[in-house]
Amino acid sequence: MKEGIHPDYNDVIFLDTSTGTKFLTRSTMSSKEKTEYEGKEYPVITVDMSSASHPFYTGKMKYVDSAGRVEKFQKKYNWDKRKKKGGDGEDSADS
Repeated sequence: MKEGIHPDYNDVIFLDTSTGTKFLTRSTMSSKEKTEYEGKEYPVITVDMSSASHPFYTGKMKYVDSAGRVEKFQKKYNWDKRKKKGGDGEDSADS
């Protein structure tokens, strides 16, 4: 390999914050925060989700309220008020 063009590739600990699970692996990422793992000290990279907590791997699927998300979007962008005004002519006089 050519010298000086590749990032450092070191041992690091990935810490799943939702379950507390630690994974020892190698990565180009680094951190000033360190922890001891199996008698050695390694940099710690915190992650929100890993295979230890992801619903696909754990088999514990969570119900997501999609209707709530749509209503939140409509409220955020005043989408519901646009429909009520009848500006597109759909709910104009049908008599």
